[in-house]
Amino acid sequence: RFSLHGYRCDSFAVLPKRWIVERSFAWLEKNRRLWKNCERWFNTSLQFIHPAFIGLLLRRS
Repeated sequence: RFSLHGYRCDSFAVLPKRWIVERSFAWLEKNRRLWKNCERWFNTSLQFIHPAFIGLLLRRS
């Protein structure tokens, strides 16, 4: 395996920023409305993401 800089890499390491993004998407998929995107318009789907994250933050605080 090779890393992005061309040096030999023996093991796989998850980047910290990617972990944050993947975790956020996993939390969004727990929301029943956002589990499968069947909306016709992208803006409608985006409007459901904001309340989902607000609810997530309220549960965590």
